[in-house]
Amino acid sequence: MRKLLYTSLFITALISTQVKAQYQPKNASKEEVKKAHQWVDKTYKNLSQDEKLGQLFIVALYTNKGEEYINQVRNIVTNDKIGGLILMQDDAAREINLVNEFQQKSKIPLMIGMDAEWGLFQRIATAHKFPWAMTLGAIQDKNLVYQMSAKIAEDCHRMGINWDFAPVVDVNTNPSNPIIGNRSFGSEVENVISSALSYSNGLQDNNILAAIKHFPGHGDTNTDSHLDLPVVSHNMDRLNAIELAPFKALMNKGIGGVMVAHLYVPSLESGKGIPASVSKNIITGLLKDKLGYKGLIITDALNMGAVANKYKPGELDAMAFKAGNDIMLFSQGVSEGKKLIQKAIDKGEISQNRVEESVKKILLTKYFLGLTQYTPKNPENINADLNNDSHKTLVQNLYSNALTLLKDEKKLLPLSGKQMYYVPLEEAPYQTFANRLGTNVILKKAGEINTIPAGSTVIVGFHKDNSTAYKPYKISTESKKVLADLSKNQNVILNVFGSAYALKDIDISTISTVLVSYENNDDSMNATADALNGKTRIWGKLPVLVNDQLKPGMGLNLNPTVSINTK
Repeated sequence: MRKLLYTSLFITALISTQVKAQYQPKNASKEEVKKAHQWVDKTYKNLSQDEKLGQLFIVALYTNKGEEYINQVRNIVTNDKIGGLILMQDDAAREINLVNEFQQKSKIPLMIGMDAEWGLFQRIATAHKFPWAMTLGAIQDKNLVYQMSAKIAEDCHRMGINWDFAPVVDVNTNPSNPIIGNRSFGSEVENVISSALSYSNGLQDNNILAAIKHFPGHGDTNTDSHLDLPVVSHNMDRLNAIELAPFKALMNKGIGGVMVAHLYVPSLESGKGIPASVSKNIITGLLKDKLGYKGLIITDALNMGAVANKYKPGELDAMAFKAGNDIMLFSQGVSEGKKLIQKAIDKGEISQNRVEESVKKILLTKYFLGLTQYTPKNPENINADLNNDSHKTLVQNLYSNALTLLKDEKKLLPLSGKQMYYVPLEEAPYQTFANRLGTNVILKKAGEINTIPAGSTVIVGFHKDNSTAYKPYKISTESKKVLADLSKNQNVILNVFGSAYALKDIDISTISTVLVSYENNDDSMNATADALNGKTRIWGKLPVLVNDQLKPGMGLNLNPTVSINTK
């Protein structure tokens, strides 16, 4: 049965005959590649077995958990000789100082990673927030996505980070997905591939490693894997067409890492309830052998409930390595994991060649990322360097290009300059938008809509909480009623400052104009107000299937006009 499964996968897989061995800089000469391999061979020979095993582990470094916690990490770095750190919340200057210290103490330079899908803001609150992937999925000029990740790479270098665990290439076909949602480029495979390739190249062309995640595809789940083990129950035809498709298309493009999810996929793993992250069938059988991926394979965080609730620390790490992962991320039991891996080697369950393969891949990547010439970073002015006008200009341009005009039946856009009204609804701030619209727009609260003269143009803003990517997008019954009441006698422009999924159960048949801004923050509100006033082009396309009326690829083009204030 398993042989049949692999044969079917082999036939349907889009395998390039020229799979790149793993990440290396695009301009690397043959001489540099040769030199890199010589360094790897020499370094590997000079490592003890304990040091070799240490390279397989990345642990978390928080700066908001106190000095006792930091001392624990310090001890792990020193005693267990680990391969890297993943930087978590929240003090950038403190993290730089600690990374400088730990790099100095490490015989082999540490790989420093971070989840920075929407920039370092994902972990460092003082950094500037870049748009979520769903917003980027609406952008038609994918070079803008490249520009964004190139800027993220610049910020990573400033912090001493070498690996951004991004982009997400999960195809979000489930609007109720509690953990992917805004983190996905959308529900269409081709758009996910083109967006993710631009994102990955923006990082790696600037010497920051990318990692496509979450293999074999987390886009159609109802469970948050941070809490429990999600199940993806699709058959092979569907998995090949949707879930696996972006990985197949991207993994021969030199992308340095693939992150494996904590998912149970019965079509790929016959063992009941075995997560992909510890499945030899999925990691070795499919990802390495059948799809031919040669880059670094890393687990999703091993502290997540989907696996941490089921296996002991250390035991989990050994299982993950045995399954074919090169790196165990967010390990909760490094010393125990090393002992269990060594025990499995002694018993002949894992070959020493497997250790050599993974460690040499890790060392080669470190060499190509320039870690052998590590220069300490300066913590001074770090917050200003991660959040300044260069970020703001780029980010507002991204939001501007994402704006998606789903309908404009009465040609209400761009705004005419005549008096009109603005009614903010839902729970999040709106004042930035109100201020930027201009003095000819009169603000009315939901309870004041009866004072708006019939036949007026009314902008209705659905302002959803933008504080995390996981906030609910649903619109309240009260807001729906206000919208319905206004649409009876007014010319309504509905502006969604939140996920396009917010329109899933909204009746827009009587509404002239519907614009999706995707997010609710100062940058998106300023970009939207400028577009409504005719200062910028609107040409984004819907990246997801919302309902039977609102389908991927929908979106009108609206060219900018002369600003109404320039007469």
